[in-house]
Amino acid sequence: MIPVNKPYLPAFEKYTKYLERVYNKAWLTNNGPLVQELKIRLEDYLGVKNLLPVANGTLAMQLAYKVFSLKGNAVTTPFTFIATSSSLAWEGITPKFADADPKSYNLCSKQAKNAIDEHTSAIVPVHVYGNPCDVQAFELLGKQHNVKVIYDAAHAFGIKLGDSSVLNYGDASTLSFHATKVFHSVEGGAVIFKNSDDYERAVLMTNFGIDTSTGNIVEAGINTKMSEVHAAMGLAVLDDIEQILSHRVALFEQYQHLLKGLVQMPTWCSAASFNGAYMPVTFQTSEICTRMLDFLKQNHIIARRYFNPSINEVSLYRTGTSRCRVSEDLSRRTLCLPLYYDLTIADVELITKVIGEGVK
Repeated sequence: MIPVNKPYLPAFEKYTKYLERVYNKAWLTNNGPLVQELKIRLEDYLGVKNLLPVANGTLAMQLAYKVFSLKGNAVTTPFTFIATSSSLAWEGITPKFADADPKSYNLCSKQAKNAIDEHTSAIVPVHVYGNPCDVQAFELLGKQHNVKVIYDAAHAFGIKLGDSSVLNYGDASTLSFHATKVFHSVEGGAVIFKNSDDYERAVLMTNFGIDTSTGNIVEAGINTKMSEVHAAMGLAVLDDIEQILSHRVALFEQYQHLLKGLVQMPTWCSAASFNGAYMPVTFQTSEICTRMLDFLKQNHIIARRYFNPSINEVSLYRTGTSRCRVSEDLSRRTLCLPLYYDLTIADVELITKVIGEGVK
């Protein structure tokens, strides 16, 4: 059986060397030396500043919303994982959906502009599958309407626009380091802030609002700290990140080559690099998509409808009668194929051969 995803595991000996450092110091949490090292190395590798490691990607988003004191509604996409919307709702912010762009599958900047109203405090676009949004358009919208722009960049680890990280755009970008991601720490995440003042406020918030220099409680806070054990895994994976990305991108490009003409794929931002995070394919109809999902399973290949349903169709988040027809359509016709480090080029050839047989 070929699964849709499989976490990357560094050499056990490498991981235990980092764990030995944890045991030797008996420092398990509270911004320990491994978390500090991971922060510095990630900032250097990604080409960013003001990166704050946290316990998971959902908390990363919630922390960003708190730092900016968001309220009212936030314009976002329904074509994404549920955490983008649930993290907003958990903080008392209403997700206001605007439709996706039919080519990139990302939040459409024109639709987002039309959705902004007097109650909007932020725009929360997603770099879907690691494909960068129209960041210039969203930067302009943020300035024009005096709203924050916070990117859900859970899929965009290592992605560059030209010579700069895509994470440098917006007031903040959030990352997930979940086990299934390109880079992971088993569970974990990070927020990258544009301004150092916002970063410093986030640092204060993430430690219960306690000013460590005085011991005084000066801010309403919470605990979002990453542990040393999770940082150890992150450091071990980061040691191997170049070979991980190189192999995943090779698989991604081979899929693209072999599937050309068989399926629709998102149009990738022309100025952006790849990271091989996901391999999305879209079929002509939802019926073909369903049939292909079953056909792949019959051939011992697991694919996933990612993302389905479109979040605006989930009763918990459905507001009014507005439709997001592009997102709804894509959610019914799109599958993600297997893509992970242990997958081989031969596996990709087999999977694409099965898809070719299935669409006949």
